[in-house]
Amino acid sequence: MDGVRAVAGWPVENVAAAVVDADGSVRAAEGPLDREFKLASVTKLLTAYATLVAVEEGAVEWDQPAGPEGSTVRHLIAHTSGLAFDEHKVFAPPGNRRLYSNTGFEVLADTVHEATDIPFSEYLTEAVLSPLGMGSSRLAGTAGAGAVSTCDDLVRFAAELQRPTLVSEQTLDEATTVAFPGLAGVLPGFGYQKENDWGLGFELRDHKSPHWTGKNSSPRTFGHFGQSGTFLWVDPDAGVACVVLTDRAFGQWAVDAWPEFTDGVLADLRAGRMGA
Repeated sequence: MDGVRAVAGWPVENVAAAVVDADGSVRAAEGPLDREFKLASVTKLLTAYATLVAVEEGAVEWDQPAGPEGSTVRHLIAHTSGLAFDEHKVFAPPGNRRLYSNTGFEVLADTVHEATDIPFSEYLTEAVLSPLGMGSSRLAGTAGAGAVSTCDDLVRFAAELQRPTLVSEQTLDEATTVAFPGLAGVLPGFGYQKENDWGLGFELRDHKSPHWTGKNSSPRTFGHFGQSGTFLWVDPDAGVACVVLTDRAFGQWAVDAWPEFTDGVLADLRAGRMGA
């Protein structure tokens, strides 16, 4: 049995899942791929990617001032600006700690808006969603947690994250390499991490433990999960990405189910039990 089918046994009302090759082909899938789900913090992947486009266009620069005094665009997108989780309060000097911050992403989106003179929701659509054919995706709330999408649409985005067309490979490589290495912090839902590594908007697997990906996920795995019960990861060593969307809020059920699911998917891939 394909590991993807395990989602059918999860304690959720609705779930859609897909394992995606770099060319966008779906190796295995389960559930209603065209159903809309709230992404919660998986939204940050879309916001980060729009920011990468803005950087390549020259609208913003990584090291330009943004946010609290001493902070830059790079600090904001890497969760090192010092801003609080959901408040416009500064809890640490920029670059000092990894403080996961929805507020930081709101400020990031405002920065792109100011630089481009285009409301961020429109810029996201123009820069990322429309070019990738993600017609069922939209920013319906904040830039940190307010997007709505489908598994079908995120299959397209997962392919882009493996074989970029909207940004250069060099830019994506930088975004998926640790920014401000060696910083400690709390990974939401999984506790304190001595090295809470993050790229430019992308959470990095590295050697974190515990973690929402599998024990057998490569250290190069990157992605994000959301409190709405959603996740997207890319494992470059396995050569695939995985999208899972549910309508049950993150909790102990996800802590238990997600790593086991991911290890099952990787095991099926290694054993050749998952079709191309």
